[in-house]
Amino acid sequence: MLLSYIVKRLLQMIPLLLCISVIIFVVIQLPPGDYLTTYIRQKESAGTQVGADEIAALKARYGLDKPVYLQYVDWIWGIISRGDFGNSFQWDMPVAVKIQERLPMTLAVSFMTLIFVWLVSIPIGIYSATHQYSVGDYIVSGIGFLGMSVPGFLLAIFVIYEVYNHTGIAISGMFSYEYQMAPWSWGKVMDMLPRFAVLVLVIGIANTAGMIRTFRAMMLDELGKQYVTTARAKGVGEKRLLFKYPVRMAIIPQISTLAGTFAGLVSGETIVSKVFNMETCGPMMYTALITQDMYLAGSFLLITAVMVCAGSLLSDILLSLIDPRIRFGKVVE
Repeated sequence: MLLSYIVKRLLQMIPLLLCISVIIFVVIQLPPGDYLTTYIRQKESAGTQVGADEIAALKARYGLDKPVYLQYVDWIWGIISRGDFGNSFQWDMPVAVKIQERLPMTLAVSFMTLIFVWLVSIPIGIYSATHQYSVGDYIVSGIGFLGMSVPGFLLAIFVIYEVYNHTGIAISGMFSYEYQMAPWSWGKVMDMLPRFAVLVLVIGIANTAGMIRTFRAMMLDELGKQYVTTARAKGVGEKRLLFKYPVRMAIIPQISTLAGTFAGLVSGETIVSKVFNMETCGPMMYTALITQDMYLAGSFLLITAVMVCAGSLLSDILLSLIDPRIRFGKVVE
């Protein structure tokens, strides 16, 4: 049954992703002008005149001499048939090459941030709910509100300044200067890990604070229900009662929003990554949108949509394992 459900969901994703790809391509085309117009203006402002023949050649090179719908058809057919995402105007190379450069680091940062958020927020949320109105609860709540109110880029600037002020080490960039062009080695990995950990920490703080508040509220709601009182009256141990029922119920909303959380981490790391000068997808996608590099920006947005669909499928599978009332395709009352 699980296999048939997964196959069914995957088949449902095909028309959904096609519709999303159309929306992405249309939205990217909405701003006036295009990359070629900006490129010609830059050359003319530098004193270089661009003739009509050169403009026609550039349009043919970038595929901008075709109607918009044909540009979309060529782009999506290249992805489906050959895994070709088109050429980046700005970088003058295949989009797939730029994706291969940035996507692994982006996925690693987002995945580790998600793990960090869950490992930190769930235990703290349980403690805060089971010690309601205690000193620890007030401290956790205060830290949570502070974490949600401080912008990630501001925290990133503060961390970079404090680390440099106390150690003299600039932690911006993925590697130190001596390792930037060096081949991969154990020393290069160890040089990257502290910077990677700081990036994960900064991106995860706001999400952790928000999840603590949400999980605490859900736990308090579950702890106040009649079945908890009945279980206590029957002599069920506090720890067993806590983790068998309220925690399982309170974690359901977090799992159901797993897809959106992961996608939010992918897109939300843009400004923080720019501050840290990290080579992830966010800053490159932002630049592609600004310069109207439609194939590069569209490919990143399409990959994000695929992540959301895959995360939604994963969350549904996890929900069915945690809550026995949920079955594939229906809910058992």
